[in-house]
Amino acid sequence: MDAVISINKPRDITSQEAVTMVKRILRVKKAGHTGTLDPMATGLMLVCINRATRLAPYLSGLDKEYRAVMKLGETTDTQDAYGRVIETADTTGLSTGTIEDTLKSFLGRIIQQPPMFSALKHKGRPLYEYARKGIEIERRSREVNIYAMDILNIDFPFVTFLVRCSSGTYIRTLCNDAGRKLGTGAHLFELERTAVGPFKISDSLSFEELKTAATDKGVYTMDEALSWLPELRINETLVRGVTHGNPIRPDTAAGFTRDMETAPGIRIKSPEGELLAIGRFSAAENMIRMKVVFA
Repeated sequence: MDAVISINKPRDITSQEAVTMVKRILRVKKAGHTGTLDPMATGLMLVCINRATRLAPYLSGLDKEYRAVMKLGETTDTQDAYGRVIETADTTGLSTGTIEDTLKSFLGRIIQQPPMFSALKHKGRPLYEYARKGIEIERRSREVNIYAMDILNIDFPFVTFLVRCSSGTYIRTLCNDAGRKLGTGAHLFELERTAVGPFKISDSLSFEELKTAATDKGVYTMDEALSWLPELRINETLVRGVTHGNPIRPDTAAGFTRDMETAPGIRIKSPEGELLAIGRFSAAENMIRMKVVFA
């Protein structure tokens, strides 16, 4: 079984524990996820099975959507509800307009410093291991993109909002930074990942549904999981070379189009529609080089 499974991860388990459960249910030896969800978070997590694990680099960089609940007036050492409250402030002077304007001020390209309580590695160890020992590691700030921010509800001290953002965005850091800007402090109280690229939470499977095979939703072939990448069908004379990882010239592939020149990947398929490889166009060489070969 080579597939991508869209799982609705429950609260209070790690992403790796979720992967282990999928492996156990499907009785497969090889599996991996395409983006960590904190134990506190719920929602959509893509798990790649067997050969589909090679798709992870293409899926992990997809944009994300989250439904978040921010709690005003409390700052925690982890920036979320699992942490220790280190500062409190009165929120009675805040207006809904001020909160909305502050959150929307983060729209566009912003700079975030990854939190210490994160899975980012330093010398081969995740940062949260250092954080638990009280060791502060210097982290390089990075640019992320907040595409949209919709305020769903404000019920003091809780603010519920939907955010669409680039991969690598920390929503708890967004809450922490918004709280700092408001002058009251804040932390992430609840989080649900509702979309990853074209994948939606409504199509995800619970572990129980995966066990009983009660529905055919949430299971994607490798080709379906990459359907957002352009497709190039090659003629029979090129198939053997592609399956050996050889590059091809665009002028030998009748279906080559301009959008493939800038795409992060191209699905290279046989005349019959079998997914053979993922290629990438190199302008410098005017060639399509094979990055992943499935033969």
